Amino acid sequence: MKAVRFHEYGGVDVLRVEDVPRPEPGPDQLLVEVRAAGIQPGEAHIRSGGLHARWPATFPSGQGSDLAGVVVALGSEVRGFAVGDEVLGFTHRRASHAQYVVADDVHVVHRPRGLSWDVAGALYVAGTTAYATVFATDPTPSDTVVVSGAAGGVGSLAVQLARRRGATVIGLASTRNHGWLAEHGVVPVAYGDGVGDRIRAAAGGRVDAFIDTIGNGYVELAVSLGVRPERIDTIRDWQAAAKVGARTYGEGSAASAVVLGELARLAAGGELEVPIARAYPLESVREAFRDLEQGHTHGKIVLHP
Repeated sequence: MKAVRFHEYGGVDVLRVEDVPRPEPGPDQLLVEVRAAGIQPGEAHIRSGGLHARWPATFPSGQGSDLAGVVVALGSEVRGFAVGDEVLGFTHRRASHAQYVVADDVHVVHRPRGLSWDVAGALYVAGTTAYATVFATDPTPSDTVVVSGAAGGVGSLAVQLARRRGATVIGLASTRNHGWLAEHGVVPVAYGDGVGDRIRAAAGGRVDAFIDTIGNGYVELAVSLGVRPERIDTIRDWQAAAKVGARTYGEGSAASAVVLGELARLAAGGELEVPIARAYPLESVREAFRDLEQGHTHGKIVLHP
């Protein structure tokens, strides 16, 4: 089968699409023929070596957590699934950027009717991360919540989940994404110089919680806005979080098929929009990551093996 591999840390040019043996499922695993697999900023940081201390790579390394596809083989102890079932889920083995992937049976759910392959294949990391950030900040109908990177893969879902809690949500994004945010009941605010003053004006003076998907000083900004540290959550700036006592709930805090299944149900029913920016064939994985690493994508980018 074809699979993405890299043999050393570096830029997108270290990524290769190679011929590798097709894996065999273990007793409690499924072999899935992949139809769509999302790509993540974290994967770019792992590949560059920037997260070696936290998540080291073993070479040659694969890539990919998100997956959606069709079950083609089952382990002897798997129950509740059959060959031919359409599923979505995740793997912790950095392996879903490939034509076939093995996934544990507790890490997949059936694809709901009406859920596109691209959304199914892009939902796990962004969806569970967004779910965890909202859980960590616990917005209520009387709260005002700010979300940085509000039009990105995680942010676009976090703003919607916070709105479902009834909170007033202020979304920081470029002006070209303000229309989308407003359509989803979010108060759009441009990031950049003077953002603190713009947030105060939009909030009417009080901010209760802050979800940071970007880093780059937003934890400190939240503190300056008067947000209590226990109601600040960042998925990028762990150092700043440790300094002020903020939370760092992310994908790992909600990594379960139960959460994924609920998000899939909401998306299939039109209650949660998962924006898909673009899709690339597996052979164009370098171009996909160049696109992602520009940092201005509205929604998710997926690969089609």
